[in-house]
Order: sequence, then structure tokens, then C-alpha cells
Amino acid sequence: MRAIIAGGGIGGLTTALCMHRTGWETVILERAAQFENIGAGIQISPNGFKVLTQLGVGSALEAVAFEPECQELRIGSSGRTVFSIPLRAAARTRWGAPYLHVHRADLVNTLADAVHERMPETVRFNAPVVAYEQSGTGIAAVLDNNERIEGDVLIGADGIHSAVRQQMAGADQPQFTGCVAWRATVPMERLGNNAPPPSACVWAGPGQHAVTYRLRGGTLANIVGVVEQDGWYTESWIEQGSREAALADFDGWHPVITTLLEQADTHYRWALFDRDPMLSWNAGRTTLLGDACHPMLPFMAQGSAMAIEDAWILARVLAANPDIESALQRYFVMRHQRTSKVQWQSRANLRIFHQRGGLKQLGVYGSMWLAGKMFPEYVHSRQDWIYGYDILNI
Repeated sequence: MRAIIAGGGIGGLTTALCMHRTGWETVILERAAQFENIGAGIQISPNGFKVLTQLGVGSALEAVAFEPECQELRIGSSGRTVFSIPLRAAARTRWGAPYLHVHRADLVNTLADAVHERMPETVRFNAPVVAYEQSGTGIAAVLDNNERIEGDVLIGADGIHSAVRQQMAGADQPQFTGCVAWRATVPMERLGNNAPPPSACVWAGPGQHAVTYRLRGGTLANIVGVVEQDGWYTESWIEQGSREAALADFDGWHPVITTLLEQADTHYRWALFDRDPMLSWNAGRTTLLGDACHPMLPFMAQGSAMAIEDAWILARVLAANPDIESALQRYFVMRHQRTSKVQWQSRANLRIFHQRGGLKQLGVYGSMWLAGKMFPEYVHSRQDWIYGYDILNI
């Protein structure tokens, strides 16, 4: 049996490794000319890392990642800590795996190395999938040069602008959130006393927030800053803005934030769009995975973990059921409720981080401060449904 995977990102590469584990042949069709050193920091929580360990790449990923000590919420202007909850020990003991911060390129390279070692001819570059054709006995991916790649199932792991999804369900209808995000990375040696803490840290303010953490064993700092504003509607990770505009957006914020923006060489900027959960991910022998079917706002840091979970379940149901269409429907049923809940919660977190007015801030952040001080176990319990999810045994 042969699986065609459209897209060679985190979801596509993980899917290939999962499918190989169950005896499937795979071909990955990637539009880029090579795996590129693009992107910034991502967070791999225990629910996703369990899959990577099972695939034999966990140790390699830990070697290039950073394991944060705690989760924190701070006030953006003053740096005052609202709460600080232990994370390193809780992740390993409570949720059964580490919580890691990793550069996206490092994760892609780790997965790509494993794919190349186990399936040397799997990845085809310069091969964008623009359409598909299917019959009762097979399916073909159509490339932009009209070449047809045939197989038994097509998996659209081709991201938020998925060509596979567009043919399946028509053009999507994203809603602009009114927010624009900045991202940048900076070598720690440039930051001096204004280096970000060794934590997963949210800095909250009226109508905006920032997230900081460390990468590559602690040698690289990552920042994502989100601001409510109009005037930038490009949904792309490679569009750049200016240092001056980024600093203006965070004028008056704590020196940790402003120093990161000042010292960054490149400031990527993209508009945040939201999408409601899809009602179906399948059409015959075609299905979707990751951002192609459940793109989510970054406010739970679960986009990569959800794609990794998808890959594991998809490979498992295809291995267990020879009827491909039935297996794909089972995959959808097993994944849709969970991914939809993460999408909705990510949307809700935006409102929490951007509280305006002293009374609202006191009400929301005051209760968080009390919980962090008096009931840290309660805070962890509210995260059990996401981080403690045991995808390997459901």
C-alpha cells in the first residue's frame, strides 16, 4: 500500500515515519526546493513528544531543544510575575514526557534525517500538489507540471493554504482576528541582563501580549509578540516588517521585550486569521492533517503537537482497517472533537492575555496569582486534558 503525502513539514514528515512503522510505502511531495532553515520557536508538549519518542527521534530532539523550568505569566510593562508554576518536573512526572522548546528547523531536520535514513527515496522536492484525481481503486496527486503520482491514499498535510483542502471543501473563509504577530530570534549573548527567563513566559498587556522562551540548549532566545491592530493582512511566515515598527508596537514594555526586538536581525510579521472547525476532513481516499484541516491560533502552542497526534492516529487506523474510506472516517471521528476543543481554547486565550482596564486585569490576573500561589496542583489539573493525553493508548 502506498500513501501520498502532500507537504513535507512537521505533519507530513511525522506521518511518513508513522506510516513506515506500520508497513506502508510513502512518498512526500514538497513544493520547496529543499528543507529550509526558516521559522522560529515552537513548543512540543508531552502529548506530542510521546509520539516522537515512539518514532525513535525523541533523544535527538532533546539534544537540540531547551527544557523550560516553569510556566509564567508576567505583566508586560513592569515584568511583575502574576504566577510561576513548575513545568520541568511536572511534565515528566505528571504527564509522562518532557515539555520542550525547539526551533522549527531543528525539528524538521530531525524528522527529515529519520525519514532519509529509513526511506531514502521518500521525499520529492519541487513537487507542489495542485489537485487530485481518484477512482474506486486508487488516487493520484497532480503536480503543477501535470505529472500524476499514484497511490492508495492522499494525505493533505500542505498547511493553511492547502490545495488539497481547497479542492475537497472549496476556498476557506478565515476571519481576521484584528491581531498582528511579530516573531524573532536573537542569540542569548547579545541580550546581557535582559535575557528572557528560562521559562515558557507570557507577558500580558492591554490589547497585546508577548511570549518568550529559549531554544537550542538555551543559546537562542525566541519572541512572539501579538498586537491588536489593522493595516497588515498578510498571512505568511516569511513576510518581514521593520525593527522600528516592532519597537513602536511594544513601546514602554519591559526591557526584556524591547531588548529582544532591538537586537533581532529580522522581524517577521503576519496577520492572525481564525477558522472554525471543519465539518469533514475526508473525500473518498483523500484526507487532511494538521493545519490543512484544523489551523489554530498560536495561543495554546499546540499546532505542531496536534499534527503529530494526527499522524499517529491516521497511521494506526489505516493499518487496522483495509477499507481506506472507512479508516479515514474513523480517523476523523477520533480526532475532530479534540482538535476542535484546542481551536476554541486557543481563541479564548487571546481574550485572557489582552485584558483592558484595571478592574478587569485585577479580576483575571488576581485570581491567577492566587491559584499560582496557593493551588499550583489545581493549575496543573486544568492542563491534564491537553498535556496528559496518552495518544499511544487511546
